[in-house]
Amino acid sequence: QIVDQILQLFLWLLSCLKKMNIRLVGQVRHHNKIRSIDGRRTRELVSVETLDLSNNNVSELRGHCFPAGLQIRDLYLANNKISALELGALDHLGSTLQVLRLSRNRINQIPVRAFQLPRLTQLELNRNRIRQVEGLTFQGLSSLEVLKLQRNSISKLTDGAFWDLAKMKVLHLDYNSLTEVNSGSLYGLSSLQQLFLSNNSIARINPDGWKFCQKLRELNLSYNNLTRLDEGSLAVLGDLQTLRLGHNSISHINEGAFRGLKAVRVLELDHNDISGTIEDTNGAFSGLDSLNKLTLFGNKIKSVAKKAFSGLETLEHLNLGENAIRSIQPDAFSKMRNLKTLLVQSSSLLCDCQLHWLPGWLASRGLQAGVNASCAHPESLKGTSIFEAPPSSFVCDDLPKPQITVQPETTVTVLGSDVRLTCTAASSSSSPMTFAWRKDQELLRQAEMENYAHVRPHHQGATSAAPAAGAGVMEYTTILHLRHVTFAHEGRYQCIITNHFGSTYSSKARLIVNVLPSFVKTPRDSTIRTGHTARLECAAEGHPAPQIAWQKDGGTDFPAARERRMHVMPDDDVFFIMDVKPEDMGVYSCTAKNTAGTVSANATLTVLETPHLAQDLEDRSVAVGDTVALQCKALGSPPPRITWLRNDQPLRPSDRHHFTPGNQLLVISSASAEDAGRYTCLMSNTLGTERAHSQLVVTPRRSPCPPPAGPSTVTIGIIVIAVVTSIVITSLVWVCIIYQTRKKSEECSVTNTDETIVPPDVPSYLSSQGTLSERQDVCIRVEAGGGPQPNGHVVDPAGIPPLLQLLPMAARPPSALPQENIIPFPRRRMHTAFKKLNSSTATLEVIASPALVCSAAGRTGQPSAPPPEDSFHKPVKLGGVRLDTDCDSELRQTLLSNGHALRRRPPPPPPAPAPPPPPPPPPPIWPTHDCDFLNCFCFFVLFCTGK
Repeated sequence: QIVDQILQLFLWLLSCLKKMNIRLVGQVRHHNKIRSIDGRRTRELVSVETLDLSNNNVSELRGHCFPAGLQIRDLYLANNKISALELGALDHLGSTLQVLRLSRNRINQIPVRAFQLPRLTQLELNRNRIRQVEGLTFQGLSSLEVLKLQRNSISKLTDGAFWDLAKMKVLHLDYNSLTEVNSGSLYGLSSLQQLFLSNNSIARINPDGWKFCQKLRELNLSYNNLTRLDEGSLAVLGDLQTLRLGHNSISHINEGAFRGLKAVRVLELDHNDISGTIEDTNGAFSGLDSLNKLTLFGNKIKSVAKKAFSGLETLEHLNLGENAIRSIQPDAFSKMRNLKTLLVQSSSLLCDCQLHWLPGWLASRGLQAGVNASCAHPESLKGTSIFEAPPSSFVCDDLPKPQITVQPETTVTVLGSDVRLTCTAASSSSSPMTFAWRKDQELLRQAEMENYAHVRPHHQGATSAAPAAGAGVMEYTTILHLRHVTFAHEGRYQCIITNHFGSTYSSKARLIVNVLPSFVKTPRDSTIRTGHTARLECAAEGHPAPQIAWQKDGGTDFPAARERRMHVMPDDDVFFIMDVKPEDMGVYSCTAKNTAGTVSANATLTVLETPHLAQDLEDRSVAVGDTVALQCKALGSPPPRITWLRNDQPLRPSDRHHFTPGNQLLVISSASAEDAGRYTCLMSNTLGTERAHSQLVVTPRRSPCPPPAGPSTVTIGIIVIAVVTSIVITSLVWVCIIYQTRKKSEECSVTNTDETIVPPDVPSYLSSQGTLSERQDVCIRVEAGGGPQPNGHVVDPAGIPPLLQLLPMAARPPSALPQENIIPFPRRRMHTAFKKLNSSTATLEVIASPALVCSAAGRTGQPSAPPPEDSFHKPVKLGGVRLDTDCDSELRQTLLSNGHALRRRPPPPPPAPAPPPPPPPPPPIWPTHDCDFLNCFCFFVLFCTGK
């Protein structure tokens, strides 16, 4: 009653103020015990813009609570007991209301289209009991920019839950029970810039979940159940600047997981389990071209790989605190040229030769302030800061950190078999060793492993980084057993061997599980008519998926393929042969092949074709007594059966009627008049019957004709051929005889060595131009006695006078020489004689005088009267040789350059006037050379044959 009286008093004062034209901007009535809102009492609050009713006991909002005409802009109803929102309860405030706070109530369901507040910009529904947001729940809030739904029990966002919130920029969904974010739940948030999803149960990032909010600048996914970041999971968020992924269970960051995030400046990955990514993966952070700050504290990182931060050239702040880092590979930070802050806190560093570079590099970059690192090994440097340890103490004398000596190998196996993967490492440390296996970068927590160790000499495992020492090392082996492998076992396996000084990662071995192909659809035999479409299907399964191939009759020659009548469906297991032809018939083989093996299946395609003739039958005519053959070459499938009819009656085999196999050929011998008639070839198979006809006419044999009166043309031709052949043969015989005779005569003339001649190069009197060459007189001295000469020949002095008788005649022109004294002198003999003359003791002198007369007593020769000057050339003395023997004019002989010898008796009578030169003799009938002989022979044969 007291509260009601106070309220009535307040309303009375409000009415008084209204009469006084005083406007009440805000009214605060929180921390009271108001149970309900009465519209009759709020009707008087027409000038109120901010109404705060938080921290009361209001349990419901009904339609009459806020009548029309109110000017409320901010309405605070937080920390009440509101459990239900009646549809349209706030509709009268739609024109003015901008901020609505309903946090800390008991609302468990929001009716669809419960808020028709087009000017509302901020809605708070934190700490309620909402479990599910249905589609179109917030339709009507077209101006909403901030929506807070923290600390509810929301486990599901149905598709279109935030439809009509195109202007919303900030969405808080922290501290709920969401397990995934898909594209349908965020549909319509095209202007969203900040999305807070921390403290949920999201275990996986759906790459398609962000395609409707690509303008995000800040995404908070911390405190969830994320275990890995796959490639391209955030690629569409090109405007993202801040990404918070701390306090998850991320153990693997795939290469390319941050691809497309070129605008990200802050990345928080603290308190995860990404030690394997930093220790083993190369380029896990590639794609973060603008990254400025990276936090990795609390990730159990034990070592930093050389390329762990590859691609972070713009990084300025790197936080590696709260990690028991034991080793940092050389130049692990050298790519980050803009690094300003580096936080490292570790007292477990292995101060060996691998860490020698770090103190100097930190000092040169001025990063010592954030680094608190001390050595744990060797014992001499334990607890010493890396900046205080002498540089000469960073040496590799032992092998405390495990080193892989046997890598697991890639294995190909068959489905259902057992597989073993083996990995071995060596270490000189006595610290406990742990073993683990990863598959596709994820730890196998229930793997079946077999581990054992043995001691071996240290020098066997010495490396460049750990030279041999006197102490022995331990060799540790781990074997991963995979029983009855299935397709789920396929992947990349890696062993991890860890002790106090760090972890060693083996190479990744791939396991491939194959399955022999097996047919799902088997091709079947089919029979089809020509011109139709044949259908063959074949499908197989296996792992990897088998490749299907077709063959015809064991080869790849497909007539249908050449003629483009074959159609293969790319997404189907069927191929078609259009317009089937007989040549398409055969055995088709379907082959399914993969790496495990090959299987095949056969199907026979039978093409049916109606009978028809390959060549039409023709009418025939035959004389009585002759033989005639009728051919009926029938084609068809199956092969047609052939039957012969004569005058439509079956024709049976007889002594004169014969059939070849298949009845395709009918042979009629000794034809008679009764064989004449109409012959029918009847072709039939399962598709039908065809007929072909031929009319046979038998004519009477004609009487023999009398022989012709004159010789027939054939007889004349035979006679002509015989005569011509005889002439040719006779001519050949005579040509051979003449040729052999001439050849023997030349050989005989060559062997006669009694004649002595001048060399063949003496100039000829008769040139090819019809002119006269100079005369040459030859005087030959012959030793007396006829004894043997130096060349082995015997010279007869008696034979010399006839030779020398003609020497005076050499002064005459050729036309004045007596023809009877000209002796033919073959060219070949001339060469032979010249050779003999050069080898003898005779001396030769050619003198420039008309004639030379010598005597045995040494008389001086007087020259004869020379012939006229215009009839020959003056003699020229070509060379002088002493004559030891007197020569008489009768012993002179003149040799012409053409090889003829001229004889005359001294003294010659005075020469008469020279007669006119005789006409040149006709050319010889027979050739004088071997090549001319062949030409004449060919001419003779052509002449005889009449061509």
